[in-house]
Amino acid sequence: MKILITGANGFLGQHLTLFLSALQYDVMAVSRGESRIPAKEIFDYASLDLTDKSAVDYLVTSFRPDVIIHTAAMSKPDECNNDKPRCILQNVTTTKYLLEAVQNIMQPLFVYISTDFVFGENGPHDEDEEKAPLNFYGESKLQSENLVEQSGLPYAIVRPVFIYGETWEGLRPSFLHWVKNNLTQNKVIKVVSDQQRTPTFVLDICKGIEKIISLQKTGVYHLAGKNILSPYEMAMATAEILGLNAALIEKVTSETFIEPVQRAKKSGLKIEKAINELGYNPVSFKEGICHTFNIV
Repeated sequence: MKILITGANGFLGQHLTLFLSALQYDVMAVSRGESRIPAKEIFDYASLDLTDKSAVDYLVTSFRPDVIIHTAAMSKPDECNNDKPRCILQNVTTTKYLLEAVQNIMQPLFVYISTDFVFGENGPHDEDEEKAPLNFYGESKLQSENLVEQSGLPYAIVRPVFIYGETWEGLRPSFLHWVKNNLTQNKVIKVVSDQQRTPTFVLDICKGIEKIISLQKTGVYHLAGKNILSPYEMAMATAEILGLNAALIEKVTSETFIEPVQRAKKSGLKIEKAINELGYNPVSFKEGICHTFNIV
């Protein structure tokens, strides 16, 4: 099975490329610039600007994928709010180009990686709840979800939350690494306690996506963690497991940080559908911390 992964230099993109390649899928990883993915497995790589329609058409037509996993996105809410035209170009227009590129030549499974930001408050949310984005990033991802649903292609929309996991050179550190790095240097950190999330271990998402592909499932699936936690609780658990000084973690509210865009205080996703239909079985957050830092 031939799989095209966009945004392959990103956090999820790199993990997905390595995970699916290890399972002997024929993977074409695409992203801007040179590959930053460790050469642990056999996969093909191509530098691709998804905003270049002709380049997208050429690559899709020549590779002819059975599955497209579209992870590429402008994903920082503040940046999306500050540059809305670029956000639309990166998040919506690129999705449109990919969908158009495959319309007349094949019917691949289109797996779109979305976000819990398409919802508003009062989480955790199930797949069919009313969408009410609180910021422009969430709105752009919802626009793309709508394009995917209206495309006529077989599709799966995957929504994760607060992704974390192992990092290496060329990968941006996750929240857990930020906590570890600061506490290791005996720095005091302020972490909010009045926001709720369902943090997602990256390999759980990879396993869930592989199940969608192998079972040829379509529809919307929430692939998130099983624990509902605040960032403060995540930081405290990280300190406990790594044996770091938790007294350096200062408990604050979201009002402590002035942010240009609104974020939900009570977010997170329900995962019962994925459990029942995909056999999705995410690790606990504490298990995820151990996996992230290779603690046996």
